[in-house]
Amino acid sequence: MRNRQRGSHLGLMLLASQVFQMGLDHIPPVTLAVLGLNVYLYLFPAAPLMQACVSVQQAYWFKDWRRLLLSPLHHVDDWHLYFNMLSFLWKGAALERRLGGPWFLYLLSVFSLITGLVYLALEALLTELTQDQSYSMACAVGFSGVLFALKVLNNHYHPGGVTYVMGFPVSNRYVSWVELVLIHITSPGTSFVGHLAGILVGLLYTAGPLKAVMKTCAGFVTSNGYNSRANAYYRSSGTTGYSGAGGGYSGYRPAPPDHTTRAASYTGGLTEEEQIEAAIRNSLHDRGQGGQRGAPPPYGFRPFEEPTAEEPGQRRRRRRRRCRCQETSSLLRHDKVQPTD
Repeated sequence: MRNRQRGSHLGLMLLASQVFQMGLDHIPPVTLAVLGLNVYLYLFPAAPLMQACVSVQQAYWFKDWRRLLLSPLHHVDDWHLYFNMLSFLWKGAALERRLGGPWFLYLLSVFSLITGLVYLALEALLTELTQDQSYSMACAVGFSGVLFALKVLNNHYHPGGVTYVMGFPVSNRYVSWVELVLIHITSPGTSFVGHLAGILVGLLYTAGPLKAVMKTCAGFVTSNGYNSRANAYYRSSGTTGYSGAGGGYSGYRPAPPDHTTRAASYTGGLTEEEQIEAAIRNSLHDRGQGGQRGAPPPYGFRPFEEPTAEEPGQRRRRRRRRCRCQETSSLLRHDKVQPTD
């Protein structure tokens, strides 16, 4: 490992220029926050480089597992930081828009941790195969392993694309492997095993069980080619998030409103025109039953009975019946009192 260069910070200035050229409002929040964290830890490191890098000797033999968390976030110099963060700026922005901020943050956390574990496993394997202890002592630092995992993921979402590497078109399916070899040839000081670990982690996510395991461990987060997206509905046994006999809380998961079912419960499945016709028939039926005090109303609720007005024709017919009854009764009375000879 070489000592950190503290010169003019030209790499930092170029990185700042790229960020402002892209526009802060065009960089998703998680991508911007992770970039800022890497810059901050470069300027104010949490530990010296030799205590932040990860190796089999330091992490496994000496049980210094915190290096798995520190190593991806520390860089050797400002150029190391510049190239890594410039690559992350474009990959992170594209993937965060596709996957959503919460899932992307979760993805970065898992990739950072598992890339370090895979790196340790590969170095330990090389040590056993070659009986060369230098592999166990090789100490790696930087975000490039995570970047190779993100590259595999990004190429997975664009399988038919082509990337130009040194002027030659390379299919996105194989570009990660080509860059792995070229970077090792052109920059011998880089960690070949660290980059290889990133590719393997990306393949574990896209073609292996890692994605399913992550979904199982974080059941409240969803991914659809982005989108722990904000407009997704989270399914549960109810709208409050409580489920099971024990009443355990599983998080608030609003179910989509079922307007069709609610409307059917009020309208009986009738169309708007059929509802209007039914209302007219009920109104006429209710009016016709106004004189029947014992008959219940066909719909609605009435706190008291309202008197209904009679039609003029009905009043005339009632008067005629009364007159006839009076004439008949008078004739009967007349017959009863008339004397006989």
